[in-house]
Amino acid sequence: MIEAGIVKRSVRIAGHQTSVSLEAEFWHAFQGIAARRGVSANALLAAIDRARRGNLSSAIRLFVLDTYRRGDLGSAPEPDGGSVVSNEPASPLRRSPTPRRQRATP
Repeated sequence: MIEAGIVKRSVRIAGHQTSVSLEAEFWHAFQGIAARRGVSANALLAAIDRARRGNLSSAIRLFVLDTYRRGDLGSAPEPDGGSVVSNEPASPLRRSPTPRRQRATP
């Protein structure tokens, strides 16, 4: 079931304390994206903040929506709740490289 409640969180971005209000589902999706990419939620927030043009909450929602639309979720988390992390440095806004499936040839 989808909850429509707004969750307000205090975060520190570029050394400044601020608060961000998002629906619980967007927080959950955002944290999942960060975990799958092997970056902290704060690092991902900072990257979104640097790239945004408008309101931070809106920028986060658009980032989550765009990430899901493109299927750029990164590597899947491990069953124990950890994440699979690539050894290659990556921008928090870009997904971790994942191997592509080969098409079977007849």
